[in-house]
Amino acid sequence: WEQRRLGEVAHRVTRKNEEGMSDLPLTISAQHGLVDQRDFFNSQVASRDMRGYYLLERGEFAYNKSTSSDSPWGAIKRLTEYEKGCLSTLYICFGLDEGDPDFLVTYYETSRWHRGIRMIAAEGARNHGLLNIAPGDFFETELTLPGKIEEQTAIGALFAKLDSLIALHQRE
Repeated sequence: WEQRRLGEVAHRVTRKNEEGMSDLPLTISAQHGLVDQRDFFNSQVASRDMRGYYLLERGEFAYNKSTSSDSPWGAIKRLTEYEKGCLSTLYICFGLDEGDPDFLVTYYETSRWHRGIRMIAAEGARNHGLLNIAPGDFFETELTLPGKIEEQTAIGALFAKLDSLIALHQRE
C-alpha cells in the first residue's frame, strides 16, 4: 500500500454546461450517490438555466462539502446512473487518471479519507453545514492505495459484487 495525493491520480473537472448539453440537475445523497435532484427533493432546486453549472460525465466523481449525521466530512460519489448531469459549482468534481474507479468508490465509502479532510477544514470554518475547503487543498489530501492496479481492481470488484448482493437481498 502507498500514500498518494489525490492530485497525483486525478484531475479537477470544471467543464461548464455552457452549450446546454444536459438538463439533468444532480445532487449528492450520502446513501444513494449522484441522483436526479427532481426525484430526490420532489422539485428542482437548481436554476432553470444550468449553463453555469458543472457538467459531470459518467464515471467522474464529485465531492459534496455539506455535512450531515451520516457524512460528517461530506460525501464523495461517482456518476454511474446517467451519461451526464449538472452540478452546482459548490461541488468539487474530478476525474480519475490512474487507478481503479471501483476501488476509489469503495475507498470513499470508508472513513479513511476523513483524516485528510479534517486536516484542511479549518476549525469553525463550517458555514451552515458546508465545510470551507478549497479545491487546491482537496487535491492535496492523501489516499492510501494498493500499489498495483491489479490489487485495486480485485478489491474494487469484490466490493462492487458485495454491494450488488446486499442490494439484491434488501429487495427480497
